[in-house]
Amino acid sequence: MATCLCDAFYDDVARATVEVLEYLGCTVEFPAGQTCCGQPAFNGGDWEASRKVVRHTVKTFAGDVPVIVPSGSCAAMMFHEALLEFEKEADLPEIEAFARRTWELVDFIVNGLGIKTWPGRYDAVVAFHRSCHLRGSKSGEAATTLMSSILGVTLVPFGEGEQCCGFGGTFSVTFPNISGAMGDLKLDHIRKANPSVLVSADMSCMMHLGGIAEKESKPIKTQHVVQVLRDALKNANLL
Repeated sequence: MATCLCDAFYDDVARATVEVLEYLGCTVEFPAGQTCCGQPAFNGGDWEASRKVVRHTVKTFAGDVPVIVPSGSCAAMMFHEALLEFEKEADLPEIEAFARRTWELVDFIVNGLGIKTWPGRYDAVVAFHRSCHLRGSKSGEAATTLMSSILGVTLVPFGEGEQCCGFGGTFSVTFPNISGAMGDLKLDHIRKANPSVLVSADMSCMMHLGGIAEKESKPIKTQHVVQVLRDALKNANLL
């Protein structure tokens, strides 16, 4: 599932996801009819509209193979939030079945495929942003497990690492001043760690923090964790 953010802004994340999964021996299927996970409408309180989108997604990804999502928030929408909005719906069992086979990408690599180390080389000081939607899941630990095993990577902690970046989807539109202030605070802590790249498993957080930094004329390099994995392989001529 490429997600709307891959479609609109981060096509290379989708490309890197396919390259990494194929490197691991997976056969990747890409249903052309996929659209959105339904999270914008869910967060906005329009659960009726969101359920329509979720039903389309379940239909489009019909089958029994794992559904891999390179986005913590979109994955969580499918295996957590969707269960809430379908709680009183007749097709809840179908949604539950879909949720059970939906994986966030790095969680799938580490806990689905059992891969604990990553080959290649990536010379960088990395600050890893744990997005809100990674909380309560194994994705954050999976990402740091893989990246810390890559030759050349130095993971650096930073202050208030578990705090929200301020994006929150529609929250950033409804409360732009609060959202921006939260992003500024997050960037202040990140910059004190002096990383060469800010990495996340959520493209929305990358877009929010990278956009604020760009507006402040203090740009910071951002990458999705799967781009780091892909680049590490390429740097060692393994891909």
